[in-house]
Amino acid sequence: MHITVWNEYRHEKKNPIVNEIYPEGIHGAIANALKDDGYDVDTATLDEELHGLSDEVLNKTDVLVWWGHIAHEEVSDEIVDKVVERVWAGMGLIVLHSGHFSKVFKKLMGTSCDLKWREAGEKERLWVVDPSHPITNGIGEYIELPQEEMYGEHFDIPAPDELVFMSWFEGGEVFRSGCTYRRGNGKIFYFRPGHETYPTYHNKEIQKVISNAVNWTAPLDRERPVYGNAQPLESIKEK
Repeated sequence: MHITVWNEYRHEKKNPIVNEIYPEGIHGAIANALKDDGYDVDTATLDEELHGLSDEVLNKTDVLVWWGHIAHEEVSDEIVDKVVERVWAGMGLIVLHSGHFSKVFKKLMGTSCDLKWREAGEKERLWVVDPSHPITNGIGEYIELPQEEMYGEHFDIPAPDELVFMSWFEGGEVFRSGCTYRRGNGKIFYFRPGHETYPTYHNKEIQKVISNAVNWTAPLDRERPVYGNAQPLESIKEK
């Protein structure tokens, strides 16, 4: 199985705080944790040619991990369409944190994907609300993060196929923080935590969830269904 971790890689270049936390980029921290789990991982970033997502890269990617924030509109519509087509064909997609506003996620959801937010360094508690789900394997009743950005309801997404995590924040808000979807042959997992000025992706439990999600979103060994005009399987008697 081959994983591609995609990141804008803009905050790390502009903000010394982010660069100190993620000297190899957010994509590097996520990729290194997945490599430690034995996965075959490459990275891609916004400013590379074709955003690092050429046909060759996309065609060999089994699971795409996506982090974006300040440059959603700079992502080419052509690349967005190709990513969506690959999801429909079976590629897994993990959308992290502010990737909820990416063109890719919004196109797959068909809604605004808007929400409330506040950056106050408050405590977040991610409660496991589906303890039988494979994405929660090895995770206790909750994950506690001492500092995170708040995301609050209402989160304008379609009702999830499965709700895996629900967050509570120190300021009182709650949020659907772990949501699964199926689109075509592909599986999608949205996972909320990961604001760039906090070391969230160095947290072992967060790394474990992403690793579990890679396994869960991995494509099945089957072709995409054929659509359109179809010839009969059996003989049709003339009437």
